[in-house]
Amino acid sequence: MKKNYISILCFTAVAALTGCKHDKESASVITGDEIKSHIAVLADDSLMGRKPFTAGETKAIAYISSQFKKEGLEPGNNGSYFQEVPMVEVTSTPSATMTITGGKTNISVNYLTDFVASTRQEVPEVQLTNSPLVFAGYGVVAPEYHWNDYAGLDVKGKTVVVLVNDPGYKSGIRGFFKDDTMTYYGRWTYKYEEAARQGAAGIIIVHQTEPASYGWSVVANSFTGAKLYLQQQDKHMSRCKVEGWITEDAAKKMFAAAGITGDFRALARKKDFKAIPLNLTATLSVKTKLKYSTSHNVIAVLKGSTSPGECILYTAHWDHLGIGKPDAKGDSIYNGAVDNASGVAAVLNVAKAFVQLKDKPKRSVVFLAVTGEEQGLLGSEYYATHPIFPLNKTVADLNMDALGDYGETNDFAITGKGQNDLEDYVAEFAKADGKKISGDKNPGAGGYYRSDHFNFAKVGVPALDMNNGAESTAHGEAYGKAKQKEYGEKHYHQPSDSYSPAMDANGMAEVANLLFKVGNKLANESTFPGWKNGSEFKAVRDKSMLVK
Repeated sequence: MKKNYISILCFTAVAALTGCKHDKESASVITGDEIKSHIAVLADDSLMGRKPFTAGETKAIAYISSQFKKEGLEPGNNGSYFQEVPMVEVTSTPSATMTITGGKTNISVNYLTDFVASTRQEVPEVQLTNSPLVFAGYGVVAPEYHWNDYAGLDVKGKTVVVLVNDPGYKSGIRGFFKDDTMTYYGRWTYKYEEAARQGAAGIIIVHQTEPASYGWSVVANSFTGAKLYLQQQDKHMSRCKVEGWITEDAAKKMFAAAGITGDFRALARKKDFKAIPLNLTATLSVKTKLKYSTSHNVIAVLKGSTSPGECILYTAHWDHLGIGKPDAKGDSIYNGAVDNASGVAAVLNVAKAFVQLKDKPKRSVVFLAVTGEEQGLLGSEYYATHPIFPLNKTVADLNMDALGDYGETNDFAITGKGQNDLEDYVAEFAKADGKKISGDKNPGAGGYYRSDHFNFAKVGVPALDMNNGAESTAHGEAYGKAKQKEYGEKHYHQPSDSYSPAMDANGMAEVANLLFKVGNKLANESTFPGWKNGSEFKAVRDKSMLVK
C-alpha cells in the first residue's frame, strides 16, 4: 500500500515529473472491458467470420480504420489507411495416384491416403514425368550451423525427398542446431522455398507425427483444396512444379525400394551425410483452377516527435475463416473472437494508449492489422516484402494473436523464447509487476514460425509474439492449463470461438499493457534491439543495418 501511495503522489507532484515518467509509462491503462467492446463488434455474426474477399472483410477493415481515425492516428500508407494485398487462389487437383518406378516393382501411392500434392505455378497443369528422386536429408542449408544438405548436388529437373523438422530434433546431441527446439529450417515452408532456390522440379516432405507435431489427417485437410498465395510477377514459376507430402509408411516402401532401411532420420543427421540418389523416378500431374482477388492490410501511424523515420510496429491479423461447416448446434459462422479479434482489439487499445500520452514518443509507432494469416501469413508477408516504413528503421515488431480469455495470470508466455533482445524488455516490465516469463510448452512444434511476427523475423526485424501464461491468478495453474486445452480442443478454428459478455478479457489487457510499456520504452530510445547469438535471423538483420 505504501508503494502505491508513493506512486500516486509521484504522478501528481509537479516537482517530481521527471522522476515519475517511468512510473507513468508503466501504468496499466488498458482494461479488459475496453478490449471486449472491440471483440463484440469484430466477432459479431454480421461480419460473417471476417474472411478475405467477402463483405465481412469490408466491414472489418472499415471498423478498424474508423477506430484509428477516431483516435486521431494518421493514415499509414501515403494518405490511406489501407494497403492493397493482391492474391491468387489456386485450387490444385492432383492425379489419383503418383507412380514411382525404377525398383524391382513399381510403387503406386494414392492421393490423400498416401500423399498430397499441389502447385503454386499459375498455369492450367503441371507435370512430373519420370522425375529422378533424390533423398536430400532434411533439405536444409544453414550456414550458422555449418550444414548443407544440397552441397555438391544438382537437383534441376529432379524431385527431392526431405524429412520434416531439422537435424537437431531428438538427436540426443546437445547443442546440435537448437536441440529439440525447432529452428526455421525445420518448417515445411522453408523446405519448399529452399528446394525452389536449388532449382528442383518437385519436393516431397516425409510426414512423421512426432517431429511434425501433428498427424497425417492435418496434412490431408490443410494441404488440399483452394489455397491463397500472394500474386508474384513471375506467376510463381520460380517455385517447384509440385510441392507435396508423403506418409511415413509410403516413404518406407520408397526408401526400401532404393535400398535404404532403418532409421532414415539418424542417417540424415550424420555429419558426413551426402544426398542419396534413389535411382527411382516419380510421375504425377496437378491440374489447377485460378482466381485473382485483392485483400487489404489496415495501417495507421503516430508520428514520432524527434525520430519519425524510425518506428515501432504493432501487428495483429484481422481475418478468420468465414462461413463453413456447421457445428453440432447448427452454427456455421467462424467468428474468431479469440483468434484474432482479441489481438486486433488489443492493438486498437494500445494505439489509444499511445495517443493519450502527454509526451509523444520520439520514434513513430505504427499499427498494422493484417489480412490472410489463416491462409499462410499472407498479409504480413506482403507488408514485409513491400514495406511502407524501411525495415532497417523498423525497431521491432510486437505481435498479438489469440490472447487467452481466462483472466489474469501470474506469467506471460513468449513464443520462441531465446530469439532476440525484446524478451529482455518483457522480462524487465514483467518482473516489476511481479510476473514470471515462460517459453514454448512444445518447442519442437515451431510455434515461432506460425504467426505474423515470423514474416518480420525473416527480413531481420526483431519480432516478438507474446501471450498469457497458464498460471491463473485467481484459480491456479491447473485451471489455466485446462482452459488452454479446452480452447485448443473445442474452440480453435470452430464456430464456438465466439464473443460472450461473460468472457474474461483481463488477461488480454495484461498482455496489451505490457506490450504498450515495451513499445513505449523502445519508442523513446535511440538504440536498436538485436537478435541473440545463434538466431537464424541475426545475419539478415546485421546486413540490413549496414545500409544507410
